[in-house]
Amino acid sequence: MKNLADHDSFVDGVPHETFAQMRREAPVHWTEGFAGQQGFWSLTRYADIMEAQKQPTVFSSAQGIRIEDQSRDEYLARRTFQETDPPEHSGTRRAVNPVFAKPVVAQFEPLIRELARDIVAEALEHVEFDAVEMIAKRLPMLMLGRILGVPDADLDWLVERGDALIGNTDPDFTDTVLDKVDTDAYRMMPFRSPAGVELYDYAQGILDGARHVDENGILARVLNGDSAIQGQEFKNFFCLLVAAGNDTTRYSIAMALWLIAQDNALLTQLQAGDVWDTCADEFIRLAAPTLHFRRTATQDVEMHGQTIRKGDKVLMWFVSGCRDEAMFEAPNEVRLDRSPNRHLAFGQGGPHVCLGMWLAKLELTAVLQELAQRVAALEVASPPTWTRSNFICGVKSLTLRPTLR
Repeated sequence: MKNLADHDSFVDGVPHETFAQMRREAPVHWTEGFAGQQGFWSLTRYADIMEAQKQPTVFSSAQGIRIEDQSRDEYLARRTFQETDPPEHSGTRRAVNPVFAKPVVAQFEPLIRELARDIVAEALEHVEFDAVEMIAKRLPMLMLGRILGVPDADLDWLVERGDALIGNTDPDFTDTVLDKVDTDAYRMMPFRSPAGVELYDYAQGILDGARHVDENGILARVLNGDSAIQGQEFKNFFCLLVAAGNDTTRYSIAMALWLIAQDNALLTQLQAGDVWDTCADEFIRLAAPTLHFRRTATQDVEMHGQTIRKGDKVLMWFVSGCRDEAMFEAPNEVRLDRSPNRHLAFGQGGPHVCLGMWLAKLELTAVLQELAQRVAALEVASPPTWTRSNFICGVKSLTLRPTLR
């Protein structure tokens, strides 16, 4: 059984065998402290995760959502509405939720399809290409700019800083690797990352009016709306959008391409046209790029014969719940027509369900439809590399060789 506190346990992809063993033998599992951090409980079964999600007064977000220990000062300096409980969480969510609502996202569909068409066409001009760099990364990045209302010229830099922020345990993304060097100087920054300093400066420029943002973007709306977000709260919200608004969709698209390249029968299914309403959720279920969110117990809780004490950290492993045999038939198989598909990849079941889920599904579907129209087969030219992280994990690079239709 691999140590889930160790980021190196994820460098070859998610250790699904470990999660399967825990679901069978220890669904509420204690992991001892690692690298100076306190230990934590893991919830790995779908039903238990859903139960915890529904009880924010018992399993609280208000002491952080990652494994990392934080002082009260660090938590207050870095928190976003993700790290709050209702009713505080609900107020901020109401302010931003309309921008990500399904009918609003649907208005972006023509633009998303146009961008996907151009991105896929450019990638297919190459005999071989890195599917992450040329496809999976590009569409979420361009849509991030439209959603935020920031200039396209800033997007490469913003995504690079977002990678360094959320990928702070991977040496390919940052020189300041969280568990390899002393990051105490950045303890008040999001993810204890120096990239947080740069993103804070960018956000401060928006607050000061020195950086222009489109009045229709979410940043202008939250600054000028009835429930305006200002100051430190705005800077942390900006960092959250830059990081979460790109990485998770990127890794979902990358996982879909990796699975299709391993089994071109999936491409044939897509080309038949019968699974477009269900395939995005299936690929996202199998990707589950946000591996876990942490909660903190506010009281003693008994689960499966274990006593979770007040103040203990509790990790809800969405990536495990998404492959729980008790919930999903043949959970490791790709079934593009799987329906219903009540996966946990968007944090469903409680107040913290992902704001961007409709956008993510639309982006993934648009990419796959463009590929299905143009490609007869996809071949893996070199195996994927994976992010070194037990928080956000996905295909980091993947060289594909297409055969055009």
